[in-house]
Amino acid sequence: MYQVITMYGDNEPWWFFEEWQDDIQETAAFEDFDAAVAYYEHRWNELQKTNTYSNAKHNYLSAFWKDQDERWCEECDDYLQQYWGLALLKDEQPLTVDSRKEFYETANYSGKAKRCKRLEQGA
Repeated sequence: MYQVITMYGDNEPWWFFEEWQDDIQETAAFEDFDAAVAYYEHRWNELQKTNTYSNAKHNYLSAFWKDQDERWCEECDDYLQQYWGLALLKDEQPLTVDSRKEFYETANYSGKAKRCKRLEQGA
């Protein structure tokens, strides 16, 4: 079973930090890989249109954001960038696939990505 999930939160989708599932906003399930890819590409195009920046990995993990979309973190005493994450998973695990370079060539990375210092310290 394949899942295409849309997430929203402090981290890009490829980190899979503890409790990453708490950021899931939408899940679509597919028996067929090609149907899952088609839906992933559809959602990718939607998110690309509504965000300024994107960063995509070749295994169907993408992040989208815009500068003004931040939240204040009391623990960090700083603003954290908020990301829309998109992931195509198989049985809730990341895929290992060959490059889809032609699809991802339009992705751009320009980021002021900030992570909570508390996470870097392992707290």
